[in-house]
Amino acid sequence: MGSSSSSSHPLVPYGWDADREAEFAQYAEQGLLPGRVLRVDRGQCDVITPVGTVRADTEFVVPRDPMKVVCTGDWVAVDPEGSDPRYVQTLLPRRTAFVRSTSSKRSEGQILAANVDHAIVAVSLAVELDLGRIERFLALAWESGAQPVVVLTKADLVPDAVTLAHLVQDVEATAPGVPVLALSAVHGDGLDVLTAVVSGGTSVLLGASGAGKSTLANALLGEDVMDVQATRDADGKGRHTTTTRNLLALPGGGVLIDTPGLRGVGLWDAETGVGQVFAEIEELAQRCRFHDCAHESEPGCAVQAAIDSGELPVRRLESYRKLIRENQRIVAKTDARLRAEIRRDWKRKGAEGKAAMEAKRGRWS
Repeated sequence: MGSSSSSSHPLVPYGWDADREAEFAQYAEQGLLPGRVLRVDRGQCDVITPVGTVRADTEFVVPRDPMKVVCTGDWVAVDPEGSDPRYVQTLLPRRTAFVRSTSSKRSEGQILAANVDHAIVAVSLAVELDLGRIERFLALAWESGAQPVVVLTKADLVPDAVTLAHLVQDVEATAPGVPVLALSAVHGDGLDVLTAVVSGGTSVLLGASGAGKSTLANALLGEDVMDVQATRDADGKGRHTTTTRNLLALPGGGVLIDTPGLRGVGLWDAETGVGQVFAEIEELAQRCRFHDCAHESEPGCAVQAAIDSGELPVRRLESYRKLIRENQRIVAKTDARLRAEIRRDWKRKGAEGKAAMEAKRGRWS
């Protein structure tokens, strides 16, 4: 397949381009087939290739590093027709990867999707907005290298246009630099804008159970491919109707990776992503008198000044601190230097606290 032009390649609808063809050239010389992983299930995967969808074993590319396992969205080289069993022989370089922490007690990351251009964060308007959760998703999305998009689903359940406008404004303030779209997949309102976004490249659909991801995926696909189940009236939550990550070609161009509802969204080495989500805080921090300002009670703190003036909501600063601390903890599990820095910081704060208490005792005596 290496001799065919990239523009007429059968995998173009799945994102194949000239750069991928160049990367694959050495494997084409070995007689291997290019393909993109549609789904992974228990050590095997479905791969779309120039000769159709094939089932392949991932045994040859099971590394010790969990960040290098085969996942949905990967471009791979697979054995040619006639091979039995058929194996994925290698992964092509990833351009982006959406990664989360597997557990707060472990130092491993889990790749949810690879080679993604847009990370669509679905948020249901059927329940009260959780702005902190949106910020968490966005931090991971920015860190992945993809462009985040927040989609507020079930807009038809909002009682009036004024309320809807206020909800959109709240999310826009939480998501600087991120498009925020309110739509109703049931009625099709706003769907044309999202269709235009996802038609260029690969999009991954993320969100909690009950966010309406499967309904949204069906609307984009133009048919009922994904199972949909009703959410509970009490809390707006739903059961996991999607149990695996699936890559699907969209009729208007582009591909979509649908994912199961995510209960836990732990950060994984996402310092840059957190900084992007809270860009206004990091910009304010540049104006603080001290470069290591903790934004608490230091003189000349531009962040606290913004809090006092009402320019910066207290909730934003608290959320920023929470995600920064969480990210430091997960990075420290694998970074000895950072662990040492954190311990030194703890000792310094402990010594300062002890000195303050001794000073108070001196005044009391």
